[in-house]
Amino acid sequence: MDPTPTAQRRLKAINAHLITAADDSPADIQSNPTAGEFFSEQGYSVVLPEKLRTGKWNVYRSARSPLKLIDRFSDNPDIGTLHDNFVRSVDTYRDYKYLGTRVRVDGTVGEYKWMTYGEAGTARAAIGSGLINHGIPKGSGIGLYFINRPEWLIVDHACSAYSYISVPLYDTLGPDAVKFIVNHALVQVIFCVSQTLNSLLSYLSEIPTVRLIVVVGGIDDQIPSLPSSDGVQIISYTKLISQGRSNLQPFRPPKPDDIATICYTSGTTGTPKGAVLTHQNFIANVAGTSLGEKFNPNDVYISYLPLAHIYERANQVMTVYFGIAVGFFQGDNMKLIDDLAVLRPTIFCSVPRLYNRIYAGIINAVKTSGGLKERLFNVAYNAKKQALLHGKNPSPMWDRLVFNKIKEKLGGRVRLMVSGASPLSPDIMEFLKICFGGRVTEGYGMTETTCTISCIDEGDRLSGHVGSPSPCCEIKLVDVPEMNYTSDDQPNPRGEICIRGPIIFQGYYKDEVQTREVIDEEGWLHTGDIGTWIAGGRLKIIDRKKNIFKLAQGEYIAPEKIENVYVKCNFVAQCFVYGDSFNSSLVAVVSVDPDVMKAWAASQGIVHNDLTQLCNNPKAKAAVLAEMDAVGREAQLRGFEFARAVTLVAEPFAMENGLLTPTMKIKRPQAKEYFAKAISDMYNEISISDPSLKPL
Repeated sequence: MDPTPTAQRRLKAINAHLITAADDSPADIQSNPTAGEFFSEQGYSVVLPEKLRTGKWNVYRSARSPLKLIDRFSDNPDIGTLHDNFVRSVDTYRDYKYLGTRVRVDGTVGEYKWMTYGEAGTARAAIGSGLINHGIPKGSGIGLYFINRPEWLIVDHACSAYSYISVPLYDTLGPDAVKFIVNHALVQVIFCVSQTLNSLLSYLSEIPTVRLIVVVGGIDDQIPSLPSSDGVQIISYTKLISQGRSNLQPFRPPKPDDIATICYTSGTTGTPKGAVLTHQNFIANVAGTSLGEKFNPNDVYISYLPLAHIYERANQVMTVYFGIAVGFFQGDNMKLIDDLAVLRPTIFCSVPRLYNRIYAGIINAVKTSGGLKERLFNVAYNAKKQALLHGKNPSPMWDRLVFNKIKEKLGGRVRLMVSGASPLSPDIMEFLKICFGGRVTEGYGMTETTCTISCIDEGDRLSGHVGSPSPCCEIKLVDVPEMNYTSDDQPNPRGEICIRGPIIFQGYYKDEVQTREVIDEEGWLHTGDIGTWIAGGRLKIIDRKKNIFKLAQGEYIAPEKIENVYVKCNFVAQCFVYGDSFNSSLVAVVSVDPDVMKAWAASQGIVHNDLTQLCNNPKAKAAVLAEMDAVGREAQLRGFEFARAVTLVAEPFAMENGLLTPTMKIKRPQAKEYFAKAISDMYNEISISDPSLKPL
């Protein structure tokens, strides 16, 4: 008699924990320790027990690959390194367009001129051979000190083919940081352009490991020569290629666990940290992130996001795998719209700052047009919005009448828009879906995970979250009791987002202490971000753990959470919230929105010579603080989370004044020092008005 369905399910459950023993085993069966054999579906994610013994179901994986973390491309599992990836693509897509730049004709910028995959493959062999001929040993650090252009990727491919370690040098990091990185990573060769060459030469004696400087776009007879006693040679990129071609060397292929790059992150404190990423890290992340994606050589991608950052770097590994054509911007963000119109990309990856600018530009144009055009836009927008909300296909009439003109702003062919680096407003995401018509998705990632951690799944119409885990990693939330975030929180568990899998970096270069601070003994990377699981197995980021400090009365403060509330004020362009354990209240420095501030002054009849004078006006301070209080109450800030005093400044927080990182995060120690007098004055002001809040 056959077992009942219930009995069959029980047998299956038991068998999931048992594996057949080897022939020479004394027992017939033994336990299977793999917790991953059990999982519970939660929409786009599955939940697994972290350990069978404890039985706590708290590890989330992608529902697309619940029992195995992806570490290779399923249709090309032999690709284990960036070199393997490029070799296959040069072979498969040899005559397809790969790298495109706009050609200057009679002083004006014209169409894109293309280099094929085959031509790029030939160039990378010549560059790598040239480095070997100059005596640069395998495993050396190769610095790249210029913005996006074809040579950047060709040098990077050469590093992969000949087992060198690429070390991006940000243009925005400034000379002190560049000096630090070159010395820290023992960089022997720097590829630069004429503009960055002058900077390098000014401190050449302070970077003694450098033996060769290669000037991209440089003309041989205009390149300065150095005394041989300096031990540094300067040559042009074209000369290095010529030298390599005349004496080609066989590839020196890396292994998957060899270091591919040391990617330095500026951080918000101290010196840059070098994240060590292997070939395996990159292949696993791109294989997992692109699982199920349908890209092909007809796709076109525009490269303008900094190649020194992991977001663009991982995107370039993906473009190679699928044979996608990559067109470069001219190097000027103000001309990006013109580049888009000429290139007509199908894939557009960006950051919220640019999407916000696109949104503001379109809304402003609609309002300026007025009358019938404005009404037509609103009718079309609402009709398409309702259709998308109900899962229906909108009428093509609205695209013909209104949205096709808007699509042309990005070239007219974009079918995928991706946002990363910081949260995208749900309103902006909805706007992009309606106006541009293609798929719009948002991802979450970081340098230490070789880019993507999670991404909104195709077909998921809900916004305001960062999707489900990428198939190449697993995620769990860890309790943060000092912030009252726990796995037992209702209605959804909350905690610090931790990641594990083949995408996790090897650690910070020469910094075991900081590495141990972020990777625990079981291989979990602690991100410092606070997340929650919402319906459908979607991850939502709600807070930040780092930069927490205590006020004098013992209350914990997460300043970034409060700053994100205050920037919703009309007056506030940027905000820096400060507090410490010697004071029982918070203060804020606000970089004001000039237009809003001037309009307010006009409405109040306040005469002023300039914005700085207006910022110092007590009435202006009171008005801004009142609006901040109102927004704070609406966001349900706790009493001690309100700023008790504010300083208004006309100057924006920027990289140039040392207050922002290249990823637009506030450098808190630097901001504290920069605004030290203002902070001191605010606390004095508070102690006079309310002696109970006097510093301890």
